Amino acid sequence: MKAVLLYAYGGPEQLRYEETEKPECKDDEVLVQVKATSINPIDFKIRSGAAKGRIPIEFPAILGRDLAGEVVEAGKSVRSFAKGMRVMALTNRTYAEYIAVKAEELAPIPDGLSFEQAAALPLVTITGAQLIERAVKPTKGQTVLVTGALGGVGRTAVHVARQHGARVLAGVRSTEKEQAAELKADGIVAIDSIDEIGRLHDLDAIADTVGGSAIQRLLRSIRKGGVLGSVLGEPEGAKKYDIRVEAFMAKPDAARMGALAEDVARGDFAIPIARTIKLQDIQEAHRLAEKGGIGGKIVVIP
Repeated sequence: MKAVLLYAYGGPEQLRYEETEKPECKDDEVLVQVKATSINPIDFKIRSGAAKGRIPIEFPAILGRDLAGEVVEAGKSVRSFAKGMRVMALTNRTYAEYIAVKAEELAPIPDGLSFEQAAALPLVTITGAQLIERAVKPTKGQTVLVTGALGGVGRTAVHVARQHGARVLAGVRSTEKEQAAELKADGIVAIDSIDEIGRLHDLDAIADTVGGSAIQRLLRSIRKGGVLGSVLGEPEGAKKYDIRVEAFMAKPDAARMGALAEDVARGDFAIPIARTIKLQDIQEAHRLAEKGGIGGKIVVIP
């Protein structure tokens, strides 16, 4: 099969599209033909070596976390996934034409979603949901600010926080406020505006997806005993505030992923796709994703 292999840390030029061995599925696995995957920031952080301290890899490595595809074969102990089923997963090694996946990681793709739409969902939706449900844990009526609310993780966090009855503020750039109206949040805050940040106070929680100087300016707006949930680790200086900091890494959860995909299929929220690129052009896909500012996810198809 064709796949993208990484032989050394470095720039996108280290990604090579070439022939490699097709995987075989074990008794508890499903062999899936990959119809689409997508690019996430963790992909280029692993590729560059920026994440090697927390996510070590062995070369040559196959990157990729998002899977949307079709079942080719199921292992002897697998009963739920028949040949031809459309499935999705948050897994590993998805920059390939085929992948063997643990059955417990798979969920059916809802009717109404294409392979490309499904491929944009796994990592960002699970991360956004767990940011709210594992880290922030809001109760009904609490006020939660979601930073980077127009990103895939942020959009999901806004949606899930609203499901839990929270009053949700969407934190975006000043230039994005008009676009942020589509999120159905209870309020919109320009987190690059000193004036607007200055008017924030007594927040019950911040669900942070951007980090950096933005979260440094926002920490003082959390009430005493409030919560900072972060997908980017604990910010420097957070300990001097009387708040609880919950930094975490997302874990696969097929049932929750499937439910979120159903929400997307119903139109409850959306993860926009900016570009669809062929797997053989993975270097271009990484350059575009790493540059940022394209307004949605990059989906990759074999």
